[in-house]
Amino acid sequence: MLTTNQTSQGTITAVAANFLYSLLFLFGLLLQPLSGTQVASWRVLTMFFSLVLLVSVLKQWQHIFDYLKTLKNAREWFLFILPTPILGAQIWIFMWAPVNGLGLEVTLGYFLYPMIMIVVGRFFYNEDMSLLQWAAIVCAGLGIAYDIFEYGAISWATLFVCLGYPPYYLLRRKLAVPPITGLISDLVLLLPVVLVALYMNGGFEVAITNHKLWYLLPLLGIISTAAMSLTMVASQKLPVSLFGTLCYLEPIFLFIFSIAILDRNLHDGGSMLMYSMIFIALLIMIADSALGYMARKREDRLHGYNEPQVGSFPPRRRLKNRRIKGVLIAHRFRQIKKYQQKIDKMTRKIEALHLD
Repeated sequence: MLTTNQTSQGTITAVAANFLYSLLFLFGLLLQPLSGTQVASWRVLTMFFSLVLLVSVLKQWQHIFDYLKTLKNAREWFLFILPTPILGAQIWIFMWAPVNGLGLEVTLGYFLYPMIMIVVGRFFYNEDMSLLQWAAIVCAGLGIAYDIFEYGAISWATLFVCLGYPPYYLLRRKLAVPPITGLISDLVLLLPVVLVALYMNGGFEVAITNHKLWYLLPLLGIISTAAMSLTMVASQKLPVSLFGTLCYLEPIFLFIFSIAILDRNLHDGGSMLMYSMIFIALLIMIADSALGYMARKREDRLHGYNEPQVGSFPPRRRLKNRRIKGVLIAHRFRQIKKYQQKIDKMTRKIEALHLD
């Protein structure tokens, strides 16, 4: 059973993780004279080394390799690699937008993204939607429709964010890719691209000649590692519904930073009516998640069990029991292959005796 102390610790950890992720949004300003594209490239590079260090410390490499062994044919490998450019593009716009005056538009995309995912779940996976979720979708849709009718368009950066992530998660879900396995694989595939980009656009030279970047770039990696670590700790301590509700804090932090630090005007990203409708929709979503969490908590007390945890990084001692079906199939395949080799060897010996 989850204790009140665990829930409190998990809540504080989740808030800290979302705050750190939001701080990364501002790093483009701190890392000038690096361009937005150079900052995004450096983030991929520092994220890669940070994640390698984190996985090594937690001794989770076997967990990653076990999954990769389940990819049996070219089609599965293609579907595994296909989402990588999507993530690379999302990392790019997250770091590029604040430097180029589109921070508020990207923030709006992050507000809309959870609602887009609910619609995707409804129509692609036939998941049930509550009345409050329908109300939130309609509310946000009316706000966007007003801006399109009034001004003729909505920012491409907003659409890029809110419509870019769903295909990524759909493809990852199709192959049941564990989050850490997917992320480190994406970074490995993106690594040659960012190295070439940094070499071609002078990102290495700027970092070498500007002394402040010597400590800011490692700090970028440290904050990325801290945010990922805190997210994993929170996912282990909190129920799924509460963990998902707290994820709405990130776009709220991004919005505050865009107005207070990036000095953006509300009207730069859209009309006041659209923002009001989207904020109302977000509040409805939070209320729906909170009501769902409280209802499940009451049910848990009645039946004596907990809501499942978000097991992104299970302890090694429990890994065998929590492997996905594909990993178990791969294990059985290796055992069968091993016994088949022994049988073939015995068959050859018997045939050799008959020939004698």
